[in-house]
Amino acid sequence: MKFIMLVLSFIVSHYTLAQVVVSGKVTDSKGNPIGGANVYLKGTYDGASTSETGTFNFSTTEQGVHTLTVTYISFEEFSLTTDVAQLQDLTIVLREEINTLTGVTLTAGSFKAGDNAKVSVLKPLDIVTTASALGDYVGAFQTLPGTTTVAEDGRLFVRGGQAEETQVFIDGMRVFTPFTPTANNIPTRGRYSPFLFKGITFSTGGYSAEYGQALSSVLLLNTIDEPDQEKTDIALMSVGGGLGHTTKWEKSALSVNTSYINLAPYIAIYPDRNDWEKPIEVAAGETVFRRKFDKGMFKLYAALDMTNFRLTQPDINLTEGARFGLKNRNFYINSSYKGYFGNDWILNTGLSYTNDRNGVTIQDAEVDGDTDSFHLKASFKKSFSSRLKLNFGTEYFNAAFEEDFMDASLNFSTAFSNNIFASFVEGDIFFSNKLACKIGLRSEYSELLRETNWSPRLSLAYKTGDASQFSLAYGEFYQQPLDRYLKFQRDLHAERATHYLLNYQYSKGGQIFRAEAYHKRYRNLIKYDTMLPQFDSDFNNEGFGDASGLDLFWRDNRSIKNLDYWLSYSYLDTKRNYQNFPVEAAPSFTNKHNISLVGKYWIDSWKSQIGASYIFATGRPYTDPNITSFLSERTRPYNSLSINWAYLISQQKILYFSVNNVLATRNVFGYNYANTPNSEGFFDRQAIRPAADQFFFIGFFWTISGDKKSNQLDNL
Repeated sequence: MKFIMLVLSFIVSHYTLAQVVVSGKVTDSKGNPIGGANVYLKGTYDGASTSETGTFNFSTTEQGVHTLTVTYISFEEFSLTTDVAQLQDLTIVLREEINTLTGVTLTAGSFKAGDNAKVSVLKPLDIVTTASALGDYVGAFQTLPGTTTVAEDGRLFVRGGQAEETQVFIDGMRVFTPFTPTANNIPTRGRYSPFLFKGITFSTGGYSAEYGQALSSVLLLNTIDEPDQEKTDIALMSVGGGLGHTTKWEKSALSVNTSYINLAPYIAIYPDRNDWEKPIEVAAGETVFRRKFDKGMFKLYAALDMTNFRLTQPDINLTEGARFGLKNRNFYINSSYKGYFGNDWILNTGLSYTNDRNGVTIQDAEVDGDTDSFHLKASFKKSFSSRLKLNFGTEYFNAAFEEDFMDASLNFSTAFSNNIFASFVEGDIFFSNKLACKIGLRSEYSELLRETNWSPRLSLAYKTGDASQFSLAYGEFYQQPLDRYLKFQRDLHAERATHYLLNYQYSKGGQIFRAEAYHKRYRNLIKYDTMLPQFDSDFNNEGFGDASGLDLFWRDNRSIKNLDYWLSYSYLDTKRNYQNFPVEAAPSFTNKHNISLVGKYWIDSWKSQIGASYIFATGRPYTDPNITSFLSERTRPYNSLSINWAYLISQQKILYFSVNNVLATRNVFGYNYANTPNSEGFFDRQAIRPAADQFFFIGFFWTISGDKKSNQLDNL
């Protein structure tokens, strides 16, 4: 018996000596104790929970190297691998877990539209139901702050920049000719159908290092991955018609759309200020093929459109008016692939190609142009953790330009090809749920200009509350001189802009408020010494300028049932000395104040959506040769109220009606002056006005689908 007791005593003594007490305290980054955290040795049953004071201790018989793990909700898992004997009197600090749904986002300079956007300023439906937009995605974005009202042009003029300073990308690939060709004082439209896109990002400045060749802004369009069903869409409109069909298989889908626009019947009923020999006629077709793989998605998009018109426009210096004609054929193809492979890497690759042919008649001169443009890109993304995301890649641009000019006194031909090689790297770093930054660097080499440019980009965001945050952004941006300069002179440098932005955003429960102040500095802008750029002009890069301003945006779809509205305001202070400017001045396409108010109201009893858009802009600069100063005069303010009405005849049949500038306000965009003074020594002038003060549109839209519920309200 004594022997047995001795053995048991030895075993107990040995067991007690072999035990180790693991102890310590768990806190957050501010030193506050965390109670209820799980603390355990990985791969064992030994562990404990922390007390209210954050302390813990437990015994273990394990020996040697083990991993101590600490977990607690909303904090990152903590691990420490060492000898068990060292796991005593520890102080463990847990880092806050990054929450992608409620954490800080990088918002400076960017407006997002789409169902997948964390904070969506616009929705896909807004692109086509804004009264003044007439179904054009560019028209909808012209109601956002940062844009300037240049109604006779139709393109995006952003924060004191020319329209050519904004570039458009579809699924990450460059669109070289995104707008339909047109004549003076007749606004253009985007070439591509709004219903193709599931999400849109409009960056008014400080955008990602992934994108280049844009001094002011980029418009990023992302196409729909997969249609929900097979359907046929029929459109009968006062200006033409359209037909579309989507076929869907198990892992792929094909959509084909055609449209035909002819303004001859409309102009016969509502003549405008032009003398139309052949009103605008556009025939277009597009197709989208999508194929879903186990770990990727392939998309192929192709579009062909042809435009033809001839007209004579009033001109104070030409008794018979200015004759202009255009025939354009544009082909665009875009393919992209997004795939996932080992260790959570993401590959995005694609190519785009554009062939654009123009035949232009200006009085007795003929101008024939042909441009082939190509973009190839590959990028890789990797999330190393919730705190670090890396994006890097390379791309290649090529543009081959040819043009022939012929009139009675001059035949001039020019051609050039430009290759641009670019690479970029960018990292998103999340320090906490309140603080994050994006750091990027872009490099571009132009074979034509024989120069390399480096573009650093930086964004910083700090979350000040559950629904609010501040953001800062800085970036250098370069853009090749435009073709209209390079066709005469290739010994030039890239133009340059530097962006500084400060942004505040509040978003909660259907309400969004944004305020953004910015400053842009322009350098290396193109200057020339003739009235227009031509073969004997003297070109240089001595142009400069700056633009500063404040943009405000408010949207509310919560306060009043069935009412959704937004209000935008922009203040712009800008001057440039470029092109043939003799002094620094505000360009003629700018104005100091822009205001947009858009509202949409759904009436259940009428089965209707009624919308209205009001746009106000202060006067734009122009030069009066009767006084000595340059661009010192201002036009009267611009005013336009537009309305629309969508009526559901049945679930799949819609009658749509809209009127632009319903009050027929006589807007003036500037003045053309006579080349010589009259008998009193005064230069007569002619107001530059829209071709028509109003535009009416009526359409019938019918969808045929299996669920008998789908309709084209999204496309109106």
